[in-house]
Amino acid sequence: MSSDNGIDPSVPPSGSGCAECEAVGGWWFHLRRCAQCGHVGCCDSSPAKHATGHFRDTGHPFVQSFEPDENWYWNFETNELYESGPELTPPVSHPAGQPAPGPAGRVPDDWAKTLRA
Repeated sequence: MSSDNGIDPSVPPSGSGCAECEAVGGWWFHLRRCAQCGHVGCCDSSPAKHATGHFRDTGHPFVQSFEPDENWYWNFETNELYESGPELTPPVSHPAGQPAPGPAGRVPDDWAKTLRA
């Protein structure tokens, strides 16, 4: 895996939460980081699925989990999971104190009913 195939280890993450959800006051279940440009988006179990939307908009194929203690990658083009890959520029996850789902104060009480499989 390298920048030639959609991974640039030198790019930092765009922030500590989903960029689009933060912009509109939304919430997420888990976070994914684009391995090419650093965009942080919400996972497909989240209401808005912004990580997948970022792939569709940009063609950037790889995301890495942006959850503490997870370092797996997903390839949207091939639907393949990789248990590990290149180390990306820190931080490699959202802050450990940030809840999942998150962010604190914006998650609805009935959040579990709204998750998408």
